[in-house]
Amino acid sequence: MTKTTATAGIGDLVEVSGQRLWLLASDNAGPAVVFLPAASNVGLDYLNIHDQISGFATSVLYDRGGTGWSGPQPLPRTAGDVATELHGLLTAAGVPGPYVLVAHSLGGAYARRFGQLYPADVAGVVALDAFHEDWDDYMPPRLHLAAVKQADLGPLQYKLLRPVIARMYRKMLVSWPEGIRGQLIERHLDFAWFKVGVAERSSMVQLRDELAGGGAFPDVPVIALTTLAPDQGQSLLLSKKALAELNEGKLRLDEALVSSVAGGEHRILADASHSTIQIDRPDAVVAAIRDVLGRSGR
Repeated sequence: MTKTTATAGIGDLVEVSGQRLWLLASDNAGPAVVFLPAASNVGLDYLNIHDQISGFATSVLYDRGGTGWSGPQPLPRTAGDVATELHGLLTAAGVPGPYVLVAHSLGGAYARRFGQLYPADVAGVVALDAFHEDWDDYMPPRLHLAAVKQADLGPLQYKLLRPVIARMYRKMLVSWPEGIRGQLIERHLDFAWFKVGVAERSSMVQLRDELAGGGAFPDVPVIALTTLAPDQGQSLLLSKKALAELNEGKLRLDEALVSSVAGGEHRILADASHSTIQIDRPDAVVAAIRDVLGRSGR
């Protein structure tokens, strides 16, 4: 394994098949918990949860290739490419499985593919409003993956919105260590990082089809956390009726997800929003991780 200090000032850059990937793993002999970030998020956006669970688990934060502090990759990518990359990273970094996967939003697609490709390496899943290939089956036509247009601002539009985004991140990351917080906010405000999130979200239909044809997911404990409070983007783009339909669909989808496994449980968070679940309700995320670890025997 080739390892160098990452430019984030924390974590390491681990070389995997000629690609450098950013990784931060806590020093703990406990079972490994691996975070799969949402689109537009990076590993350090879950640092608050990482710090809380590091006392009883080996917590692993990382940035997918093409995102965050990892090396460049053409985007979007297939779920198989991302899952294979993550498996190679964990192997190169010497993090033994099986793993509890904490999958947020788009990270759910990559967790699902990881489980299809490496079923013996998955001990359980904590789904944070996570993507699932059956999305369209539970949503009205106007919220189907092919129907929803992703926000894609131009440089001038983004410049005008940047002060609003800056205030949002300063509020969200207020408890992060100052050195990390400043760098993280600065990067999140970079137009190139914004475009990365747009690119990752541009292949939702293809990800759906890839997962639908990818085979079975292992029967492991799953706790799904469903948020009901609208975030800023949803409030701007969706009517009240559409938001209500979105929540109804998410509730039914997550209920079906947990009902498909022996150790499933559905938990509803009325006071958390999709984009900031780990900041709105860190206690609920930590509790779900601890419970999945217990149910998996890890």
